[in-house]
Amino acid sequence: MNTAYLNGKYMPIEQAKISPLDRGFLFGDSVYEVVPSYAGKLVGFMPHLQRMNGGLEAIGISTGWSEKQWLDLCLKLIQENGAGNLGIYLQISRGTYESRAHRFPDKVTPTIFAFCFEIAAAPVADKTLAKTYKVSTARDIRWDRRDIKSTSLLGNVLHYQQGIEQGNQETLLYNEHNELTEASSCNAFIVKNGTVITPLLDHQKLPGITRQILIDVLRNDGKIPIEERVVSMEEVAEADEVWITSSSREIAPVIAIDSVPVGNGQVGDIWLAAQTLFSANRFNY
Repeated sequence: MNTAYLNGKYMPIEQAKISPLDRGFLFGDSVYEVVPSYAGKLVGFMPHLQRMNGGLEAIGISTGWSEKQWLDLCLKLIQENGAGNLGIYLQISRGTYESRAHRFPDKVTPTIFAFCFEIAAAPVADKTLAKTYKVSTARDIRWDRRDIKSTSLLGNVLHYQQGIEQGNQETLLYNEHNELTEASSCNAFIVKNGTVITPLLDHQKLPGITRQILIDVLRNDGKIPIEERVVSMEEVAEADEVWITSSSREIAPVIAIDSVPVGNGQVGDIWLAAQTLFSANRFNY
């Protein structure tokens, strides 16, 4: 599995070369997406594409690519790389310019790069098989446009590493008002008295695709109440269940926060119901 795409050509990934003057390298002036696929079937392709195009528009990059071109690229990479359980990484930078300058250069062609990597099999709705997480907490130090999926991820990396160094697998983040924002690489949910609750979207949070799909399937099913609102860290500490969500993890149950068990410290019944619904609908978006 080593076929990548770079600026119109498919090639072994070790042959893909990007200039050190590319603005993605120099400034993090780029956006990216990761689209999961299982046995050749994409999860959330359209929401991923819409978010990517929104990010490109927000930073003033235009590729001129159609929906079909992006879909064809993803399917071609799956075909070239074995059609197993694959994540398709897409990155678009403003492009390469002859000098390093902070202002947007004129007449520069975006760099489009894509490749595949192996991911775990799709999560299943089984408490005994669920991958559980222990997390740290920290004041969110990242920039204020976290709704843009930029490759400028140093703040995320530092937060993630903080959790690792504390013996955990993620870090839940909160703002200056002690309100939950998200995790370093995930969105976050809590469950209290049978209601699923997640922070409202704004510039402090990435509009996660798994988050979007999960909210939609819960609302369509109608059996589990779902709220989008401000969530305090006090509510997080008192939650019956806590989840982190991402394209690679889907809905991951958190069993401890700062070494304190969440609820009874076990995978919850609401998680089981939510993952069951998500699993049944993951290929419908």
